[in-house]
Formats: sequence, C-alpha cells, structure tokens
Amino acid sequence: MIPVLVAVIGGYLLGSVPVAVLVARGHGFDPRDVGDRNPGFWNMMEQLGWKAAVPVFAGDMLKGTLAGLVGLLVSGAETGTLGSAAGASVLPVYAAVAAAMIGHAWPLFAGRRGGRSILAFAGGFAVICPPAFALGVALLVVGALALRSFARGTRLAVFSLPALQLLFTPVEQVAGTGALMCLIGLRFGQAALAGRRA
Repeated sequence: MIPVLVAVIGGYLLGSVPVAVLVARGHGFDPRDVGDRNPGFWNMMEQLGWKAAVPVFAGDMLKGTLAGLVGLLVSGAETGTLGSAAGASVLPVYAAVAAAMIGHAWPLFAGRRGGRSILAFAGGFAVICPPAFALGVALLVVGALALRSFARGTRLAVFSLPALQLLFTPVEQVAGTGALMCLIGLRFGQAALAGRRA
C-alpha cells in the first residue's frame, strides 16, 4: 500500500505544476482568462502560435511520464512485454498517472483551476504501455497527414490507444486505461457545463 500512496502523492504534485500558466505569465496573460480558458497546449497555441506553445506540450506530457515513472520505481519496476507495466507495478503506475491527471485538472499550485489532462494522460501512457504508445504516435503522424489536421490525427491516436494496448497487455489493464480516459471525459463535461452557465 505504501508504493501506491507514494505514487499518488508524487503524481498529484507533479500534475499540479501549472506549466501553461507559468509559460503564459512570461507573455503577460493567464490562459484561464482568454480563448477557451483551458490552461493547456491548444489554447496556448491559439494565443501564441505553436512554437511558443511547445514548452506547454512537452511540460504537460512530462508530468504524466514522470508520474508513471515514480509509480514504476516505487513498486520495483516490474515490467512485461516491451517494457509495459506488469505485476506489482501495475496499480502504482496507474494510480500515479491518475493522480497526475487529477493534479493537472485541479492543481494544488494554481487555485484548482486546471486543464483537461489529455497530455498528462498521453505522457503517463508512455510508461503504462510503451509499445502501444509508439504505435499511437505513428498513428497520429499518419492520421494527421491523411486527414490534413493535427487535431484530428491526435483524436484518432488517443482514442485508439486502448485497442493498441490490447496487443500487449491483459484486458484488465486496458480497462484501467479506459478509466483514465473517463477523467478526460469528466473534464470536458465540466468545461461544457461551465460554458453553458457563463
């Protein structure tokens, strides 16, 4: 139980680092007050252009990856097929990534006003199942080129990750990935509800 607790605390603290807010402050604004009010990569890209938003993309993904690695390390780094989390490491890794996503969505260091956790999820998934993540990146590139849209390619890749994961891990772990994706759905639902109230 201690590895899970350490993973959750570490994941939440990592997820709470408000990368987009910090980058935006350097440009004189708060991303939670402009555009779609989401402190994440897409809003930052719309406000500043993709080059200036790259640190947000990298930072938000890194939060999930580091959280997953914390979960892996505190549980003995047990891995299976091509580095996928396995055995005693599965629960701590998933718990750490979930905590990072929660930290990103409701950050301790930014007044609980966070983003939608997509990149934190993607970064964590790179630890959960590296081969499926690699296939997802390939699908993103192919999809973006075929559909002529990075956004559509990203959606295609993200929603394909559970199916790709089935090639490498037991179905129970794929269900865990689905649960993580439900956190993203929750955040989109909250954003839609807030928009209607506004």
